[in-house]
Amino acid sequence: MANLKEIKRKINSVKNTQKTTRAMKLVSTAKLRRTEELAKRSRAYEAAINQTMSEIASSIRKYKVGGIRGRYFEERPTPEVVDIIFITADKGLCGGFNFQTIKRVRQLIAQYEELGSKVRLKAVGKKGIEYFRFQGYPLEQEVVGLSSAPDYQKAAQFIDETVQEFLEGKSDKVILVHNGYKNMITQEMKQVDLLPIDIGSFQEVEVTSMMELEPDEGERVLESLINKYIEFNMYYALIDSLAAEHSARMQAMDAATKNAKEMVEKLTISYNKARQESITTELIEIISGMEAMK
Repeated sequence: MANLKEIKRKINSVKNTQKTTRAMKLVSTAKLRRTEELAKRSRAYEAAINQTMSEIASSIRKYKVGGIRGRYFEERPTPEVVDIIFITADKGLCGGFNFQTIKRVRQLIAQYEELGSKVRLKAVGKKGIEYFRFQGYPLEQEVVGLSSAPDYQKAAQFIDETVQEFLEGKSDKVILVHNGYKNMITQEMKQVDLLPIDIGSFQEVEVTSMMELEPDEGERVLESLINKYIEFNMYYALIDSLAAEHSARMQAMDAATKNAKEMVEKLTISYNKARQESITTELIEIISGMEAMK
């Protein structure tokens, strides 16, 4: 009977775990839907700001705006200092979501160190921070809580420090890495070269009158727009990463719930077999006793 009690205890334990994972799946599904809506609204702004950036790029090609081009657009052949900004979750239980980002960051570190570049890490998210601290990597900048609750002002504050260091010549390249949302069941790694900005990646468009300004005034307007473009990229990456995190956690909890169900079924079969064996043993003992009394 002790064996039956142990199996029954395991069944109850797994059932409780199953209830927890099912609830976590439902919570992640609800959060994913809200984050998807936020992402959809952000895409409208993304389209507008990309149109503006295309005008900036076309303005540079047409008028050769020297100052702005020198500070934001000039690619340096071999970067001496590379800033890698990466986003991970503040929580676990989301499968390989965080590991994929960490893996890509490690690949970039190896790639640029092989070129002789110094790599500086700037982390958003508790899981990535904990990993690189444990591995002994120094973190130039870190923040917890932003990946789980994206905020434009905080995102802008975080990235503005990196932009300022780039403009002062303290870094030569800025890369943004995160695990992004593709659909309900798929995440994809995304890597954006934030600085310097590649004007060749923007479409050639007709320059509007807004871009045809006096040199000094034009550069101030362009610089402001470029900074908004970089800040939005940082903010949108946080939203995209959060949607991917909820999607990954939803899948992980769904798989855990299914595994728990299968385990309960197997344990129930074991319980029934053990119970049958116990009953059979008792019957044999009763029959044997009756035979001995004859």
